[in-house]
Amino acid sequence: MAKQARAVATRQQIITGAARMFEQSGFEGASLGDIVDGAGTTKGALYFHFRSKDELAKVVIDEQHQTSISTVHEIAKTGAGALRQLVMLCHEMGRQIVHDPVVRAGLRLTLEFSGTVGPDQPYLDWIDSCRKLVDTGVEHGEISASVDSDTLARYIVGAFTGVQLVSQVLARREDLEQRIDEMWTYLLPSIATTRDAAELADIRASRWTPPESSTPTAESGS
Repeated sequence: MAKQARAVATRQQIITGAARMFEQSGFEGASLGDIVDGAGTTKGALYFHFRSKDELAKVVIDEQHQTSISTVHEIAKTGAGALRQLVMLCHEMGRQIVHDPVVRAGLRLTLEFSGTVGPDQPYLDWIDSCRKLVDTGVEHGEISASVDSDTLARYIVGAFTGVQLVSQVLARREDLEQRIDEMWTYLLPSIATTRDAAELADIRASRWTPPESSTPTAESGS
């Protein structure tokens, strides 16, 4: 059991080290030597767990994707209204981008590979999750019935992606929470059925706090 636990720990250490290198240098710029050095392990250990850099990149993307899907499910358990869940989801994903190197690397790799034959499933799943929340919001009278759920879901994902990219370029994501809040400041009044300013502000302030045991160790977003 101890040997198996060490193997699991080493595998995760390699994934985290690879994520840091992919985030800093991109897929092409991150060599296996860099990944080994960054992970503090050996090439033998790396090849024991992974056959190639391509496989490592796929695992990083998959882990980031699973983190996002898990977040959707956990926020759903709060029982909050659809609009609040959408706001919570964007802010939690923003928090993960700032604090989790695997999430940052997974997003960068997905964007890099999207120019060729990159994975589109993470975006498709995120759009689908938003669409279901929009449908629920319309059904419960929170979101205007005139809204097209597919269009709004794609717009939310696209807007969030642009906001976090611009925040990275201009402020190293130090202002990301504020920029996400601004996004919802303009978006909520156009889709919510309520016109009460205080209620809209309360929805915009919605946040989800993950269990302490699942919260990644804070680190710089640089």
